Formats: sequence, C-alpha cells, structure tokens
Amino acid sequence: MPDSVVRVDTLRKTYGSTIAVDGVSFDVWEGEIFGLIGPNGAGKTTTMECVEGLRKPDSGAIAVLGLDPVSDAYALQLRIGVQLQEAQLQKRITVREAVSLWAALYDKAVDGLQLLEQLGLGGKQDAWFMTLSGGQKQRLFIALALINDPEIVFLDELTTGLDPQARRAIWQLVRTIRSRGKTVFLTTHLMEEAERLCDRVAIVDRGRLIDVGPPGDLVARHCPERTVYVTTGHPSAREHLASVAGVTDVAADGHRFTVRGGHAGLVTSVIGCLAEHRIVVDDFRTEIPTLEDVFLKLTGHSIRN
Repeated sequence: MPDSVVRVDTLRKTYGSTIAVDGVSFDVWEGEIFGLIGPNGAGKTTTMECVEGLRKPDSGAIAVLGLDPVSDAYALQLRIGVQLQEAQLQKRITVREAVSLWAALYDKAVDGLQLLEQLGLGGKQDAWFMTLSGGQKQRLFIALALINDPEIVFLDELTTGLDPQARRAIWQLVRTIRSRGKTVFLTTHLMEEAERLCDRVAIVDRGRLIDVGPPGDLVARHCPERTVYVTTGHPSAREHLASVAGVTDVAADGHRFTVRGGHAGLVTSVIGCLAEHRIVVDDFRTEIPTLEDVFLKLTGHSIRN
C-alpha cells in the first residue's frame, strides 16, 4: 500500500446556515491521480480549498504531507502546487514574466523556460496573457503550479470550457505530471475526464461522501447491468437469448432484441449462444455502464442550480 499524502478525517465546513461539507473523510495515496467528483454545489471546491489551506474547516482533521494546512501553511505552500478554478492574471503580463514572477516566490524553482517548452508554450513566452487561447491559459496555470517542483499538484476544474482538442492535451499533461512521480488531486464535474484520468475517485453530493474507489470498481459495484443489442431474423432468437445464464430480460422490437443481464460475462455468454444455435446476426452492439451512470444513480438526474 502506498503512503497516504493527504488525509481528510470528518471534515465539516459551513457558511452561515449552509452546510458545504459535512463529515467527509478520505485518503489520497502517493503517486496517484485522485479525483473529487460531484454535482455543482456538492462541496468539491470547498473541500479542496480546505485541504490546500485556503479555507479553515469548522471541524475535522486534515494532514497534507504530514502537515496541517492551517498551522503549517507556509511550509506546506513550498511543497504543493495549486491551480485554482477561477484563476486570472493581468491582461498585459507576458508568459515569460508570469513564470519569472512565480519562480521568484520560492527559494527553489525549476527552470521556467524549460517548463514552458515541455507544456507546449515555448513559442508563447513573449505573448500577453490576454492573447492566449483557453487551452494555452490552462497550460500556463499548470506551469505556474509546477514552478516549485511540488510533491502534490491540486487542479480544480482544469478543463471546464475547453474544446475537445485542448481537453485531451491537458489530460496528457496530467498523466505526464503523474509519470514524474507527483501526486495529482483534481476536482471535475466531467465524468469522462474522471474515468479516463483518475486512479481513484471520491463521489460527493450535498457535502457528503457517497463512495470512493477506482472508477471500474464503482461501476461494477453500483451499475453491474450489461445490455446487448442483437438484430436477427432467426425465428427462435428470443427463446434462445432468454435461456442464456444471467439474462434478466429480453425485449423485442421487430427483429431487434435488447438483452439485459447483471454480470460481466453477459456479452461472452450471448455470443456463445448465437454461435451454438447458428443464429445469423445482422447487427450486434453492446452497452457497458460508465462512471457517468454511477454518478447519475448515486446523485440523481435532476438539474442542480
């Protein structure tokens, strides 16, 4: 078991009568990408800001690299990197100036220009911040979060509003950060992002922790059902498909059959049935639950304000 670099124990934070975080507990392991996911207003950003030391919790205990984010704030700031959800810079500061300014805040900093090259911003060193695209701005903020060579990097909604190409580029950057031995703690409301990037995720809703684990484990635990769509004109197809072990329902719409079951081997079993009875298939598709299905099942389908 890797070491725990972040430990949150029964964290609680309120704003007046509003309970933002209510008894949340989890650990983040060294060298992993850990995601905190939940609907808007679930308490993700507040939890992260308490862990970073930007907010003081009302109760509970937090340890980051063995330090208290409040009482050991200065020592901790030297060892972590933070990219904030609503970060902005002066319009006419250049990329080079921003990196130099951030580097000057630390006794020890990496080569900022080399970092910009690694993040694909080498050709933008003299560009004003206001001229950068959304993806370039996010890469710059990641560069600023990495300038002190931190042990843990905190990324809050880092790809919100980016186009698919920029989002994929940022994902690759996050994987690169982890490959350098860093721990990444991120928040996101994009389920595809969490499923593709994170080694483990914690689902929070209305300030409470619902479940935590690897995305695949959460899917298997909460949404075990598999669906197979088979199109065939075979007269006995429905009868044969209904006899497959683990099948719970077979629905027919003309020659299109929807087969549902609750075990991971359903697809293999259906294929075996089709082969055994020499059923000619015109179309065959599968539907496997995703982290988004888990998210909707655990937090509900209604729109949150």
